[in-house]
Amino acid sequence: MIPSERAHLLLAAHTHPGMSGKDNEDRYGISAFFASEQQKIPVVLAVMADGIGGHKAGEIAAELAVETISEVVASGDVSQPVDLLIQAIVQAGQSISEKAEVDIAYRGMGSTCACALVVGSRLYIASVGDSRIYLIRGNKIQQLTTDHTWIQEAIDHGAIKPGQAHNHPNAHVIRRYLGSRQEVVPDTRLRLNPAESDGQAVSNQGLYLHPGDLIFLCSDGLTDLVNNTEILTAFKGQGDQAVLESLVELANQRGGHDNITVLSMRLPVQARGNRWASFRDWLKSRRRLALACGVVFALLIIGALAAGGYYWLSNRADRQIMPTSTTFARQLTPAIGGTTMPGAAPDVFSSTQSLPGDVEDGSAVPAATQPTSVVSTPMSVTLTPWPTNTLEP
Repeated sequence: MIPSERAHLLLAAHTHPGMSGKDNEDRYGISAFFASEQQKIPVVLAVMADGIGGHKAGEIAAELAVETISEVVASGDVSQPVDLLIQAIVQAGQSISEKAEVDIAYRGMGSTCACALVVGSRLYIASVGDSRIYLIRGNKIQQLTTDHTWIQEAIDHGAIKPGQAHNHPNAHVIRRYLGSRQEVVPDTRLRLNPAESDGQAVSNQGLYLHPGDLIFLCSDGLTDLVNNTEILTAFKGQGDQAVLESLVELANQRGGHDNITVLSMRLPVQARGNRWASFRDWLKSRRRLALACGVVFALLIIGALAAGGYYWLSNRADRQIMPTSTTFARQLTPAIGGTTMPGAAPDVFSSTQSLPGDVEDGSAVPAATQPTSVVSTPMSVTLTPWPTNTLEP
């Protein structure tokens, strides 16, 4: 990737050693890039690390974690963001383990880590340990990462209830961290709902961020003393940097027994003129979905045109199939007493009909019921049906 002097996100950070008097073993790093020379997609990486170990060993481990992860991501291919984060975290764990083997003073050191990678407007995360990543959107806060602690495992298995976790004696027992003897397994679940399965959480990677969304990273020195609701409330009505400082101060007021580090990244609310560019990037990132929608829309248009064409042809055929008469039968109107009865229905006869005096069933037709005149007149031209061209009697 190509380093960038400015990030496309609004960034803020603050760290404090706490009130216990120990050294600050927390470390963090923020880096800004462009995806490549050809693709000027802005990228921001944020790394949070909380060191574990003896005298100064924890801060060495945390510093190694931040430096290694940042370097690997900077030299990697952002086209596969999750794979890139996994590679960076695994390599960081190896670097810490190798450093601990070389110097006996660093034996047993380790570090947690929480990584947030924003590519354009899409979020990718990975974590090891109990440093957390939150999403604050509107009036809601959601913890995206899952703690790798004894407490969390006990809650997941139903051994204890969430309300029993705060003062539990195993509250700070970490089950997964960089530098452990076991191979590092980065957690790539991005949990948007506590009821989600692990597979659903992993599929949330690449979460599209809305303008105004805030990504919040912190070490457990904050979350041990400040709950999620208080974090959400703090971000209302203040600038992000001021909020971070107020959160650290609140934790210190409540004891500050550990190092406290907080970091925020906010996607700015764009001007109206830039919203189309953001929407266009979103469509590009989901080009397969857009292509599928286009195909479905085209099929619907073709179906509508076909149905309309069939309807038009059917109506046209019905209009063309009309009876054509080449023989005109003169209209006869029965007369009673020499007066034509108004409204009498016309009787149309062909030239084969009986004349007065003919016998059809062996008896003569009464004269009173016989028509006065029947004339069949062949015509040499085709005329429209009665009454338009009715000849006068």
